[in-house]
Amino acid sequence: MPKEKRKRRDDDDGDDDRPGPSGQNNKGGEGPTVGQQTNHIKNKQVRSEMYSKLKHKAKKKKKAERLKRQKEEEKAVRSGLEPPPKKIPKTIENTREKDETMVVGDDEEVEADEEQDEFAAHFQRDRPPKVLLTTCYKPSSVMYTFLSEMLEVFPHAEYYKRNGFPLKKIVQFASNREFTDLVVFNEDRKQINGLLLVHLPDGPTAQFRLSNLVLGKDIKGHGRATQHKPELILNNFGTRLGRRVGRMFASLFSQDPTFRGRRAVTFHNQRDFIFFRHHRYIFEEKEKKVKEGAKQKAVQARLQELGPRFTLKLQSLQKGTFDSQQGEFEWVHKKDMDTSRRKFFL
Repeated sequence: MPKEKRKRRDDDDGDDDRPGPSGQNNKGGEGPTVGQQTNHIKNKQVRSEMYSKLKHKAKKKKKAERLKRQKEEEKAVRSGLEPPPKKIPKTIENTREKDETMVVGDDEEVEADEEQDEFAAHFQRDRPPKVLLTTCYKPSSVMYTFLSEMLEVFPHAEYYKRNGFPLKKIVQFASNREFTDLVVFNEDRKQINGLLLVHLPDGPTAQFRLSNLVLGKDIKGHGRATQHKPELILNNFGTRLGRRVGRMFASLFSQDPTFRGRRAVTFHNQRDFIFFRHHRYIFEEKEKKVKEGAKQKAVQARLQELGPRFTLKLQSLQKGTFDSQQGEFEWVHKKDMDTSRRKFFL
């Protein structure tokens, strides 16, 4: 081996304090990653060996820290002291980029705006929900099965066949008959792939991409819905846009649910994907074994999924009712918005 190459290999084969691209070294605190510490090595074989060595060292260090924490926790429990706080793992959710429109606590400005928005009459119980459901021009048998299940989800909904009418005429028809909301499901090649939600009579209009649909009849152990008004659960709609979308969903359901029916509809937002679920719950009192063979009564909750289940992704939010040519959009999803995995809009 030439002297030059041997010298370079010797330099790369130790625990040097060479900083990575971030300008930090790996000693103390959060430094560069293993990849950042090795990407300056041009020789592929040497880089691979160095990467494996550093990775093994980091794994060994992590294991030693974990064992140390476990011993401290056991020692604290034996001494009757409070154990040290557990480390919170980093996830995409808790490391999301800061959003200026995030609503924290009771924001007076937001509450004042919501008292005068298009959904205020619904939340003040002056305008009970009345939903019109329709489809694309030529719905398949899968669409009709899906519609029958959605009519069970919305007790105040009515289905009208499309009959070739354009959406603008359907919006006018629904407004004249005092419907509060219009829901249009779209399908392509017998795959239901879209949802258009129009709040009447003044909007707004939201368009969603619909995916991962599972009909209730295909869910193992599914139940059948009753005619009771369901409870509504909205999770993680934290930004101004998210709250607006959440209020749109809330306007589809009554403000006085029938708790006796034990039926719950959930819209759970996670990373801007909205997961729809429909369950029935029940509380049961069961005996639970404790130490020394003793039994203790405890109340447990069980869930039975009723279906359907699907995922929504917001594509656009438009002011007013549906107008694809001259409508003014409040928000439109574009490809150049997806620059970071940690940036969310809802």
